[in-house]
Amino acid sequence: MDFFVEILLCCAIIGLIVLIVRLNALSNARIKKLKDDSEFHRARLSERESEYSELKSNFEKQTQDYSLKESQLHKNLTGLREVLSSEQESVKKREAELKNKEEELTKALDQVQKNLEEETENRKKVLSQKKSSEVRLGNIAEKLAPFLDEFDFDPENCIFLGQPIDYISFDDEIITVIEVKTGKSQLNAKQRHIRDLIKAKQVAWKEIRIK
Repeated sequence: MDFFVEILLCCAIIGLIVLIVRLNALSNARIKKLKDDSEFHRARLSERESEYSELKSNFEKQTQDYSLKESQLHKNLTGLREVLSSEQESVKKREAELKNKEEELTKALDQVQKNLEEETENRKKVLSQKKSSEVRLGNIAEKLAPFLDEFDFDPENCIFLGQPIDYISFDDEIITVIEVKTGKSQLNAKQRHIRDLIKAKQVAWKEIRIK
């Protein structure tokens, strides 16, 4: 009986030892797995930390670049505003100068127009006076013509008509129609017509008897 018990005890001890060994092996395997998992997670965590650090560095760099660009843009915008303000002031000054010049030119133009009207009026008066003088001179010349050297006819044979022609000379051999002109004066339409009729020999004689 004791022997059987001892055998059972030995078997139990051996089973217990085997169980402890298996448990120990299993525990070591689990510990190893946990260590491996821990190492893997540590590696992943290290990678994530490295990625995070790189992302953080890139983000900080981009933030700095953005801040620098924003600052440069702000400076450019400020410069453009200053230039625009300066240009607006320059345009206002230019507009004021142009307005002043326009007013001056308008005044000068009005004065020139006034002077031109006065000059035109004066010229009209002078021309009218000149024409009046020429008419008077022509009338005087017409009446004095028979006593001038340029008059080739005998005054005693000349009859003064005045209109539409000045004189008719009745010589022994020819009857001459005479028109006296002074300066650059020209024959009028009626005088030219009379001249053309005479040159075409369209001259007639008619005797009228009154009872």
